[in-house]
Amino acid sequence: MSDTTHPSGAGVVSGTGGVGETRRDFLYLMTAAMGGVGAAVVAWPIIDSMNPAADTLALASIEVDVAPIAVGQSITVQWRGKPVFIRHRTEKEIEEAKQVDVASLRDPETDAKRAKKPEWLVMVGVCTHLGCVPLGQKPTDPRGEFGGWFCPCHGSQYDTSGRIRKGPAPKNLEVPAYKFVTDTKIQIG
Repeated sequence: MSDTTHPSGAGVVSGTGGVGETRRDFLYLMTAAMGGVGAAVVAWPIIDSMNPAADTLALASIEVDVAPIAVGQSITVQWRGKPVFIRHRTEKEIEEAKQVDVASLRDPETDAKRAKKPEWLVMVGVCTHLGCVPLGQKPTDPRGEFGGWFCPCHGSQYDTSGRIRKGPAPKNLEVPAYKFVTDTKIQIG
């Protein structure tokens, strides 16, 4: 580096690393940082709008009091916009579900895997064929040959554990994530 004297008498440093280059680097860095902050300020509302709405989050899980449900009775609750069947099964229904040869099923699942407590069956009430809602919740509904649920649209029949036994449906009725909060309260989701 060589020092030269300016006509005003001030020393000017030439070459790399001079005062002018340091100031320019600082300005570039500050401009880039401010541009990044500005982009984040603009992008945040767009990214935040992709989060689920508060009403959707509120439905992410529900609690259902099953104490008033009598043995042999079913109820339907709404969870995430879908019907969920909760059935208080009779001893006969539990035994029928346990005696099925799992190897003979299209979608093999044991009854113990589908029901956390044998007397309570919790399933999403949407047929796995085309998304219809099967009949079988009311005492007067047809339940098919296997005593569970019957989808009249295309004839799918489910047993007392919600497993597909006959018809075009490829899978069993879905069992949602659920747990017993107390002996009489179920949390779904």
